Amino acid sequence: MRYLHTMVRVKDLDASLRFYCQGLGLTEMYRTENDRGRFTLVFLAAPEDVELARERKAPLVELTYNWDPEDYQGGRNFGHLAYRVDDIYETCQRLMDMGVTINRPPRDGHMAFVRSPDNISIELLQDGSLEPAEPWVSMPNTGAW
Repeated sequence: MRYLHTMVRVKDLDASLRFYCQGLGLTEMYRTENDRGRFTLVFLAAPEDVELARERKAPLVELTYNWDPEDYQGGRNFGHLAYRVDDIYETCQRLMDMGVTINRPPRDGHMAFVRSPDNISIELLQDGSLEPAEPWVSMPNTGAW
């Protein structure tokens, strides 16, 4: 398992970039604009992590700017922790065996979401790709992630 990024939702992307880049000294590594989803993702690295972030796209802070105004309450401004795993099916099965709900099953063999005991959203991303498989393909989403 390897740590990837932490996602934080921001209300004002320019103000946030000033804070994180000019204030803290983080470096913008890359950004994604999604017209259909109406959001922008900006990935930042600490100065000593820039080379590693170029190589692995980790460790990073992901700023998520939703274009439609939203008042983030109840910790919604903090999005999730993300980890790359060797076998997403094995990881999800182990968590289910422990009584953890798989909020977003790995139907695509690539991505899943679960929640910690403190309700923190955790994104699991498959290292490489696995073929979609049951029971995951047919498993519905549960709750929010």
